[in-house]
Amino acid sequence: MTRVAVLHGGISAERAVSLATGKQVVAALREAGFAVTPIEATADLGALIAALTPAPDVVFNALHGRFGEDGSIQGVLDWMGIPYTHSGVRASALAMDKTAAKAVFRAHGLPVAESRLVSRAELEIADPMPMPYVLKPVNEGSSVGVHIVKAGDNRRAEIARGWRFGETIMAERFIAGRELTVGVMGDRALAVTDILAEAGAFYDYESKYAEGGSRHVIPARLHPDAYARAMEVALAAHRALGCRGATRADFRYDDTRGEPGELILLEMNTQPGLTPTSLLPEQAAHCGVPFPELCAWMVREARHGP
Repeated sequence: MTRVAVLHGGISAERAVSLATGKQVVAALREAGFAVTPIEATADLGALIAALTPAPDVVFNALHGRFGEDGSIQGVLDWMGIPYTHSGVRASALAMDKTAAKAVFRAHGLPVAESRLVSRAELEIADPMPMPYVLKPVNEGSSVGVHIVKAGDNRRAEIARGWRFGETIMAERFIAGRELTVGVMGDRALAVTDILAEAGAFYDYESKYAEGGSRHVIPARLHPDAYARAMEVALAAHRALGCRGATRADFRYDDTRGEPGELILLEMNTQPGLTPTSLLPEQAAHCGVPFPELCAWMVREARHGP
C-alpha cells in the first residue's frame, strides 16, 4: 500500500485554508485506498524533517501561500529525495512571484494587464497609475492583501501605511467585467468557471472561503471563442511556467462592451485549494473525475526534481 504523508497547515497567511485542504485530502486519499499520515507543518523545520523520516512513498503537498507553494518546501523535499505532488521548485517560485510570472507570460505572448512595482513610500505620496487600479502583494496567494482603488477612493495613503506584505507593491490596471478560472490537470484544461462574488466586492479571500461567499457557474456562459481562448491560455500558462500536476489559471474577462471581450490572465495557482468550496474539485467533478480520484491522480503524478 502506498504510504502518503499529507503536509498541511504551514506558516503563511493561508494557514487556515491549508488546514481545510489537508482535512479534505486526508479523507479522500483514505477512501482511495492509500495509507495516509497527516503532518501539520509549523515553523519548526527540524520537526517536519523528523516527521518525514523514514520517508513516505509520496508527500501530498496541501500547503498554501509562502513556504508552501513558492518553492521552499519543494526544495526540502527534493533534498530528501521524496516525490511530492504539484509543481517543482522552479515553477512554484515563478508562479508565486507575480512579477516573474508576468514576465514569462508576456514572453510567451499571453495576455496580461499593465502593471508596475512601487514602494510603500511612493504609494503613500501618489497614485501609481490612473484609477481604477488594483494593489496586490508580489508574493501572496488567495487574494490576500488585494485592494481595488477606484475613482473617488481616498484609501491609498492608508493602504500604504498599513501594508504588511513587504516593501514592494504591485499596482495593476483594473479590468472590468467577470472573474473566470480554468483548472488544468496535466496536459488537459478542464473547464471555465464564472465566479460571482457574494461576500466581497470581488473574488477576495472572504468570497473564496466563506460559506456562501461566491457562486460558481460551470461551464461559464460566455462567447464560444472566449471560452476556447481561456482554455487555451490556461494550458499555455501551465506549460510556460513548467508546471506539473494540477494548477488553476485565474482571469478577468471584460465583456462590458460586448462579446467576445478582452481576456486577461491574472495568475497561475500551483497549489489550488481543495476545500469544500474550491474551484478545481468542482471542475474535475464536472469532467467526471470525483474528488478521491482527483487526489489519487495527484499522488500518481508525484515526483521530485525541477
